[in-house]
Amino acid sequence: MGLTVAEKLIETHLVSGALKKGEPIAIKIDQTLTQDATGTMAYLEFEAIGIPRVKTELSVSYVDHNLLQTDFRNADDHRFLQSVAAKYGLWFSRPGNGICHQVHLERFARPGKTLLGSDSHTPTAGGCAMLAIGAGGLDVAMAMAGKPFHLIMPRIIGVHLTGSLPPWVSARDVALWMLRKLTVKGGLGKIIEYFGEGLASLSVPDRATIANLGTEMGATTSVFPSDEVTLAWLKAQGRDEEWQELLADPDAQYDEIIELDLSSLEPLAACPSSPDNVKPVAELEGFPVAQVIVGSCANSSLRDLLVVAKALKGKKVHPSVSFEINPGSLQVLENLDVLGALQDLIHAGARIHQSGCLGCIGMGQAPATGTISLRTFTRNFPGRSGTKNDQVYLVSPEVAVAAALTGEFTDPRKLGAYPEIELPERFIINDALLLPPLPEEQAAKVEIIRGPNIVPLPQFEPMPEELRCQVLLKVGDNITTDHIMPAGAKILPLRSNLPAISEYVFSNIDPEFAKKALALKEQGKWIAVVGGENYGQGSSREHAALAPRYLGVRAKLAKSFARIHKANLINFGILPVIFADPNDYEKISQGDELIFKNVRQVLSEGRDSLEIEIVGKGTIYGKIDLTERDRQIILAGSLLNLAKED
Repeated sequence: MGLTVAEKLIETHLVSGALKKGEPIAIKIDQTLTQDATGTMAYLEFEAIGIPRVKTELSVSYVDHNLLQTDFRNADDHRFLQSVAAKYGLWFSRPGNGICHQVHLERFARPGKTLLGSDSHTPTAGGCAMLAIGAGGLDVAMAMAGKPFHLIMPRIIGVHLTGSLPPWVSARDVALWMLRKLTVKGGLGKIIEYFGEGLASLSVPDRATIANLGTEMGATTSVFPSDEVTLAWLKAQGRDEEWQELLADPDAQYDEIIELDLSSLEPLAACPSSPDNVKPVAELEGFPVAQVIVGSCANSSLRDLLVVAKALKGKKVHPSVSFEINPGSLQVLENLDVLGALQDLIHAGARIHQSGCLGCIGMGQAPATGTISLRTFTRNFPGRSGTKNDQVYLVSPEVAVAAALTGEFTDPRKLGAYPEIELPERFIINDALLLPPLPEEQAAKVEIIRGPNIVPLPQFEPMPEELRCQVLLKVGDNITTDHIMPAGAKILPLRSNLPAISEYVFSNIDPEFAKKALALKEQGKWIAVVGGENYGQGSSREHAALAPRYLGVRAKLAKSFARIHKANLINFGILPVIFADPNDYEKISQGDELIFKNVRQVLSEGRDSLEIEIVGKGTIYGKIDLTERDRQIILAGSLLNLAKED
């Protein structure tokens, strides 16, 4: 039987296990990436492992999230990251060079390779036929140390594409269609692989947009083949020698097939406040719009901004709209300039920001109170924009520019002839802000620069024999990592200071959570959190596990967990338990005391059922869905503890 592209990528990197769905496997990692919101902690973890130099083929440290230097902390962390890269043999992408996923697609993505990134949207590189997976910083640190990445062999969803996109419909609409179909948890435990004759009309940036937003479906990753379109992209980047053809075998078998005729799509929008709350733009027409932003790792490529610039040429942005552009990279910005498109944007009234994530991660660009904001961003979770009760819609660049021109939700097909876009055969390439690794002899002399906000990691205790916890918080379904550990300009600069950032755990749900947790910790008591379905969806930020662990959280009991968050919980010794009977969720109240019986014995013996006493109420059972390695990590108290034992 033939193999899919995803299976070929896994097979060529398999370290342990077999291509058997649902079974544990480990794969070799060729490349890693970090961004500054997660990278500072990842490198503190790498230092704790004690490896003198990264062992991957290529590792890159990007600065793209915390670009606003409102005080010393971000600037200090940027210097720390640059010195770490110089010391340990990484590439360093300086502030202003661009968003990690856009720059990686341009300069480093290589068909047939694996990539592990401490950012949930790392699958963007799947648009260039990589097996690109988002993970917590500790997993990335381990990969840089030469260790394999462990996961459960995913099922493969094949998406058969036919036809071609109509005018004013783009790759974003493909992803939104998929989100409406699968929802934010429909990709859990799966890889989404695209194939079919419809691929020929999708450029690598188009494919990257679709792969990027597979993250919002909960997928392990999304994968495209490497074909002539891929070769054309690499040629334009001056990297055609890195191309290899990588196609699914004619007799490849998918676990599920979704049929999608691209010509049947229409402009779509994800309505507040979830990426899967998707409706046709035609149903939203007339809603007034106050802010429009084109940017983010999903839609800030040269292709995206050229469409916007050409639609704006000779016109003016509506006076009621703040129209903002966040270019994806320095390369995108320079090519816009050379092609004359930058002038078209400026003359039309667009505000041009630096190349970076900015408003997508809550770093500025908060919308006005009670207004609608249209964004080509990845997420619209409640309050993520920085404005309480925000009304953020996720749209394509085409829908964005239509609203910018009219001041209201407008079907872009009403704008007239669709702009003709032709990407250059060869991009202008300027790597002035991309620093290569230093030679080993020179790197050995580098001293790492540490600002006062960089605090070493604490020690984490092993799992006790019996775990007695107070339920300090009970929450519902689809709790995101933004709920657990908020982002934004106030909190993200604390990412390398665990005691300080821990003060904000669950602050948007219960502002007193951290204070109450520390009080219990001082009394020597452990804490549990109870949740519903898809607990921990969203960002890969491991602070959503690390900070609760610092506060004394040792168990989380939920109906189901999002993949990356579950892995992060395990890495820091927090026991993730699934309700054996989902109805038992109703039996637990906030404030209850739970006793997880014989935890060490259950984990050590490989048992999958755990008795849980709700003190004064009775007994329920939890399911332990963990690999043998997961169990060893939790028993040791953290992956770092286990690594030191090795």
